[in-house]
Amino acid sequence: MEKIQIKIQRIDKKFSDIELPAYATPGSSGLDLRAAVEDLLIIEKGKVALVPTNLRAEIPEGYEIQIRPRSGLAANHGIGVLNSPGTIDSDYRGEIKVILFNFGDSDFVINRGDRIAQMVISKVYYADILETEELNESVRGEGGFGHTGSK
Repeated sequence: MEKIQIKIQRIDKKFSDIELPAYATPGSSGLDLRAAVEDLLIIEKGKVALVPTNLRAEIPEGYEIQIRPRSGLAANHGIGVLNSPGTIDSDYRGEIKVILFNFGDSDFVINRGDRIAQMVISKVYYADILETEELNESVRGEGGFGHTGSK
């Protein structure tokens, strides 16, 4: 397995008790991100919250951090990452914040240090755009939304 080095900086020392991003198990793809809130944050049903992590990151050029929802929060509470996956570019040095949305039926409480999302490190491939007059044909053709698998 290929590994790259990610530099993480805490912004405010008053949140130094909150764990740094970490893999929950040896087979995990994402590192858990935790909420850097004073006491608690309530996300009302049907509302959005921008949740701070108190972290900034430096990743190598050619990589990105993708912010993804935690499946347990989604399945059990209807909490999702609104712009999923969120993208942290290699040249961004601001605080990593997570845009959470409460799709559930009741308000949701986030406590200090709760795991709120996961970050996945992904390789970025840059494309050379080539404008053309023609594209190769394919079996699917122009079939759009809901087209595959329909008769």
